[in-house]
Amino acid sequence: MNILIVESCAELGEIWKRHLERLGMDVVLRHGQQEAISYLSGNAPQIIILNLVLEEGSALAVADYASYRLPDARVICVTNTSFFSDGSIFAHIGNASTLVPMGTPPEDIAAMVEYYGTQTNGG
Repeated sequence: MNILIVESCAELGEIWKRHLERLGMDVVLRHGQQEAISYLSGNAPQIIILNLVLEEGSALAVADYASYRLPDARVICVTNTSFFSDGSIFAHIGNASTLVPMGTPPEDIAAMVEYYGTQTNGG
């Protein structure tokens, strides 16, 4: 399974990446909008783990590009705010699968990746 992580915090992104790699997944980490869209323009991950608050660029732009180019890719949204806690994220990101808090344990994120990965055409 191919996974893209879009996370500004390099340390957190690396924790998630290593955890998923230990489970045998191919994982790429990008830190902002431009890097993520550049990667998505030539690759087709089944799952995108996307922090909704990026230091560089817009997470919604990344999600919009992914939705257009890879409509079957599932997006796991991660946030440290309560802004989308009302569920409105699903109106903004068409292929969003779930919204989880930033402090979600890596093993729980891995379980979600495994679950939603089976829901895609590539999974």
